[in-house]
Amino acid sequence: MCGIAGLFSPTGSSATELGSVTAAMTQSIAHRGPDAYGLFIDGETGIGLGHRRLSIVDLTAAGAQPMTSADQRWITVYNGELYNAEDLRREIEAGGHRVNWRGHSDTEVILEAVTLWGVVEATRKFNGIFALALWDRRDRRLWLIRDRLGVKPVYWGKLPDGGLLFGSELRALRAHPRFDAALNMAAIAGYLRSACVAAPLTIYRNAWKLPPAHILSVGAGEEPKLIRYWNLREIAVAGQNSLDQRSDAEVTDELEALLTDAVGRQMVADVPLGAFLSGGIDSSTVVALMQKQSSRPVRTFSIGYHDKAFDEATHARAVAKHLGTDHTEMIVEPSAAQAVIGRLPDIYDEPFADSSQIPTFLVSQLARRDVTVALSGDGGDENFAGYNRYHWVDRLAGLSARVPHGVLHKTGEAIQLLSVGAWDKLLSPMPQRLRPRHVGDKIHKAAAILALDGTENMYRGMIAQWAEPRDAAPGVVEQPGAWDEPGIVDALPDRVARLRYFDMMHYLPDDILTKVDRASMAVALEARVPLLDHRVVEYAWRLPRAQLGRGRDSKRILRRILYRHVPAKMLERPKMGFGIPFGDWIRGPLVDWAQDLLSEQSLQSAGFFNSAVIRKRFQEHLDGRRNWQSSLWTILMFQAWHRRWC
Repeated sequence: MCGIAGLFSPTGSSATELGSVTAAMTQSIAHRGPDAYGLFIDGETGIGLGHRRLSIVDLTAAGAQPMTSADQRWITVYNGELYNAEDLRREIEAGGHRVNWRGHSDTEVILEAVTLWGVVEATRKFNGIFALALWDRRDRRLWLIRDRLGVKPVYWGKLPDGGLLFGSELRALRAHPRFDAALNMAAIAGYLRSACVAAPLTIYRNAWKLPPAHILSVGAGEEPKLIRYWNLREIAVAGQNSLDQRSDAEVTDELEALLTDAVGRQMVADVPLGAFLSGGIDSSTVVALMQKQSSRPVRTFSIGYHDKAFDEATHARAVAKHLGTDHTEMIVEPSAAQAVIGRLPDIYDEPFADSSQIPTFLVSQLARRDVTVALSGDGGDENFAGYNRYHWVDRLAGLSARVPHGVLHKTGEAIQLLSVGAWDKLLSPMPQRLRPRHVGDKIHKAAAILALDGTENMYRGMIAQWAEPRDAAPGVVEQPGAWDEPGIVDALPDRVARLRYFDMMHYLPDDILTKVDRASMAVALEARVPLLDHRVVEYAWRLPRAQLGRGRDSKRILRRILYRHVPAKMLERPKMGFGIPFGDWIRGPLVDWAQDLLSEQSLQSAGFFNSAVIRKRFQEHLDGRRNWQSSLWTILMFQAWHRRWC
């Protein structure tokens, strides 16, 4: 992995300024690539490309960037990995394209693929995670490309003189002295709902995220043009219209072979490699398929807590022992986790409030002591319908179709008369293997969406940190989401399929993959996600509901594969997630920090928050009357970010 940054300013910069600004932008993301640094500057055309390298494949100078194609037409800076680079190398040679290969880096393969097939067709052949910039010296055109699922980020923005700038993180754009850092109120509205800023928006009015599976093309004097080279909606609809009806054994065998190939391709590296292991279905499957293909014990890493409600270390340890991995575990003291909070505004240089960002950083930091690449199990829940909310919303939406709206509304109000703590206490005799963590909180959230009409509104309610963002920030207006797409109900009539689609379009790239990218790259660790190989995603959309399961029997087909390698009894427990007790911390060791950020003066400094509503929630949380941890965390993380960057 690496960091990229650059600038295309055909009329607005001298060569000297172009070089110094590109250098500053590139140095701002030095943490992403500590191994090497390179620039390409052409003052005549106004192009500056910068690269920070984290050396993974071909550690020699032959893999250095910026890199130029053999015919000298194309220059690239690139962040990511191609997992079919050797296949493409052979295809390029078989196509009669003569190349005197300088090394064995995938960067060189990208350049020669583009030379042979053109940008769009070459990109469609790439299997990997990638964010890259290509400069066409002949046509004087800049291309920006992002991978299909959005694993690697690309930010871009406009300058007052019409120039375009880009980078792996927003800090690279901010490093330009003429970047306009005015805030985007629509982005704030979306952030208050879902704890992240959804593409294509960023927190800034004049900057955007390149959406997954898109290419941006721009020449001098032109407006940027976006090209979609892979369409998730088309993939999902086609898959649901041709569901695989073969036997369980046939489908399971085929999926295991595909996953084994995906994992094997992602184990290629010229540096030490390992994996995150939580002991859950997804990470355990990835590690099992790694160990199946490795001649030595795979390095695995997990963190745990003294608080058993959040600790998965015991489960990870058991899986590691059974598979025979070389396992490293760290039990995190609360003080160590809390210390990370002060670093979050720098690590996530846009407001971001998924609290699992803290353990993700800690496990990345732990792994980086021994390896440079770590495989992760992210993507399993979206591919194989593993989130509990899919089944909650499916059942509640089915109920709302049969029961009068008024009855459901009154029922929801009645359920919420019992506090979260009272529900936890009432259900405490239930066996732990049957009782979800924070069961009272989940019951309250389900009750709140009972009054909502339709699957799409229920989904929006289920993911909401603030059910109505305007309560916290009056006047903000949300942008439409995937759930607002015209014809989506007819295109994907199955409710769970629609929910998976919404998550793959929004929650996966804008929350989960953003979290993993920033946490891992903050310590210069490359995180790979084999369950998001696009071939696996396309395959998963053809699986019928019977293969996906429901409720406690979720991800049925993935479990069948895993149980061939790990005994089922090791995995039979409620889904935990990857969390921290931050609700308790706000009442305890972090109360002074929270009081400062949520003071009347601090809230008013942002200029748009309703301080009375926020402070009322804060007091109710401190008193234990309500659990407002999620909505308060979004405000705390915004305030910490605002104080750092604004």
